[in-house]
Amino acid sequence: MWMAQERKDLTPPYGYLTRLFRPFPDFDPPFIKPVRYKAVELLHLKAGDRVLDVGCGPGGSFPCLVHAVGQSGQVIGVEISPEISINAKRRVVKNGWRNVQVIEAAAQDVHLTGLFDGLLMFAAPDVYASEEALENIVPHLRENARVAAFGAKLSSKGLGSSLNPVLRMLFNLSFSTTPRPDYEPWRSLAKHVEKLDIEEYFLGLMFLCSGSIPRKVDE
Repeated sequence: MWMAQERKDLTPPYGYLTRLFRPFPDFDPPFIKPVRYKAVELLHLKAGDRVLDVGCGPGGSFPCLVHAVGQSGQVIGVEISPEISINAKRRVVKNGWRNVQVIEAAAQDVHLTGLFDGLLMFAAPDVYASEEALENIVPHLRENARVAAFGAKLSSKGLGSSLNPVLRMLFNLSFSTTPRPDYEPWRSLAKHVEKLDIEEYFLGLMFLCSGSIPRKVDE
């Protein structure tokens, strides 16, 4: 197992671009917003809920999550990169969110307290495709808690499949520990949730999946 300090020093090359957007804490690519909102809707959150945003990046999903849980709820963001977490924390301060916390840690060894009603992993393959990360996070989810993940995948569809080499190249700009893209990157997650529903986007190069944490069987 890697040491936490080793993970902490990992910032993907694209992460340093976040410095350019620090004067604009609320920046979020317009084309990604509809999918982000859909992912949060699939969590079925309500006022007062606690939700995890693991691999939160610069906090692009925070506005949706805060709206969903209300002032009485709580949003906990987890981000491995020190460079990127700065942007997420600035977004929180700019918007005055008192119920949002950003934890700078790897999903594989982040220390969490209490139980959560939902888990979002948006563009976080080093989380949803990591068995080690899921084993650390899933025990903190309530029974029937909703889980949603969005990310990239290899496509088997016409034009989409011709772009697979480009996708592989882009993944080289991510963490060195990020699993390489494949056709079913949700396989690890499927072991932990019930009725995993999968939708494909952008010529089959992106996916959005969701499911629920199963009830514990009484012994």
